[in-house]
Amino acid sequence: MVGEKNTLMPIKVKKLNFEKGHRKLLSDISCEIKAQGITIILGPNGAGKTLFLKCLHGLINSSTCEITFANKTLNTNIRKQQSMVFQSPILLRRSVFKNISFALQQRTKIINKEKILKVLKRVDLLNLVNENAILLSGGEKQRLCLARAIVTLPKVLFLDEATSNLDPYSIQIIEKIIKEVNRKGTKVIAVTHDLLQAKRLADDIIFINKGKMSEFTNAKIFFSKPKSREGKLFIAGKLVV
Repeated sequence: MVGEKNTLMPIKVKKLNFEKGHRKLLSDISCEIKAQGITIILGPNGAGKTLFLKCLHGLINSSTCEITFANKTLNTNIRKQQSMVFQSPILLRRSVFKNISFALQQRTKIINKEKILKVLKRVDLLNLVNENAILLSGGEKQRLCLARAIVTLPKVLFLDEATSNLDPYSIQIIEKIIKEVNRKGTKVIAVTHDLLQAKRLADDIIFINKGKMSEFTNAKIFFSKPKSREGKLFIAGKLVV
């Protein structure tokens, strides 16, 4: 699977605007996200990062914008080839195993026990396979959410602050898996405000501030010579207002 062409890429965004009430939360965002590497959406709190991610995933629609995957408008078939992990774990009130089997059955109509146990081993939850998912720790819950997201082998994996407030062990596991699935052909698009995590993971950076895209560039360039004033302030650890 390494090097396999990702048939959902590139993702093209044309003039994305989003208003709620009389507030413009996203303003004229246009970009083309290519298949290679891990794309990190970076910016201060309240910048519009999560909103932008939800628009990409199709959870929120903007009537003024066109978002395409390999030149095709988002549809049910495309959605079935994507997964998303939210900041707060969303789990079913059933066992760890059944949380994974439910997701797999919804996508493929087949429950593959071997595949489920294999993915649970990857996130170090195999010893908790029969536990009620609701009783897991915060880090364990989020690792289960990631396992559920990747068991279907998505072509695009969206992550919204997926390691926020987690223990270091869980962060390490999640970051390792993010790199692994990306190497095998899954496009990863992740939101974070954690500069150190962005430096560890990012191949390119979309920097958003006040609902506008200030920069979209190679990660090494962004962290060494950001072009925007907001980007310079952010990586210097200063308040972006």
